[in-house]
Amino acid sequence: MRSRTAAVTSVALSTAAALLVPAAAQTATAAEVRPRVSGHRGAAGYAPENTLPSFDKADALGVDWVETDVQRTRDGELILLHDRDLRRTTNVETVFPSRANRAVGDFTAAELARLDAGSWKGAPFAGTRIPTLSQTLDRLDRNGQNLLLEIKQPDLHPGIEGDILDVLARKGWLDENHVRNRLTVMSFGTNSVRTIHQKRPDLMTSVLVSSRPSLSALRGYATYADQVNPDYRQVSGDFVATVHALKGAHGKRLETVPWVVNTASAARTVAGWGVDGMTSDLPDVVDKALG
Repeated sequence: MRSRTAAVTSVALSTAAALLVPAAAQTATAAEVRPRVSGHRGAAGYAPENTLPSFDKADALGVDWVETDVQRTRDGELILLHDRDLRRTTNVETVFPSRANRAVGDFTAAELARLDAGSWKGAPFAGTRIPTLSQTLDRLDRNGQNLLLEIKQPDLHPGIEGDILDVLARKGWLDENHVRNRLTVMSFGTNSVRTIHQKRPDLMTSVLVSSRPSLSALRGYATYADQVNPDYRQVSGDFVATVHALKGAHGKRLETVPWVVNTASAARTVAGWGVDGMTSDLPDVVDKALG
């Protein structure tokens, strides 16, 4: 059973949606828009997440957009990893047993380069390394893929926003084509998203949320973000309508791209609510389900 707070929030969003968006418009949105499907951490259902083989697998599946997570090493290198520590996706317990539970930022880039980030997913991926952001941008350019870049745990990496923008600029990812068509920067850290928007107001930005935000929170996010992206299990038609009734940081309709949809039935349900996109570990399964 939902808590009283969740129930009140649901009623508030439902009421706001009814006031802000005509029912006919809600129906048209759900019926006419086909959500964009993006590969979560590459194609994480098939290859070790946040690695070059995972992005290549997504490319082989015909996936144009991929999502990944960026953190910073102790010596300032930007690398791809989701978790706070390295135990789940690398052999850190073998290579650095006394430091296995330490955060990513406690290791140098050279130390991380010694780790196997693929064997946990299967023998064919043995020896896969943790890629740097620079290496990833090169690979995505080679593949012709686009990027949803999540700043992971920004409170553990003060100033990482400027470092990310420096790498993006150096690799040519802040030109007009990339900025307009191929790049979105996002985070659960709202201050981090706001910082990116302040430093590069031309960039598309997204706020990630674990629970469904209130209408007042959505209005706040819309001042510096173009998307608000929740867990897909927090989404409903009323929520989507409420989001779409607002204008984001660039004066266009605020969007919502839920995460992480991995079944055909969930994809069809979420698409029916009129979402703008979704991420998936199995992007081919979801794409096929949408027809």
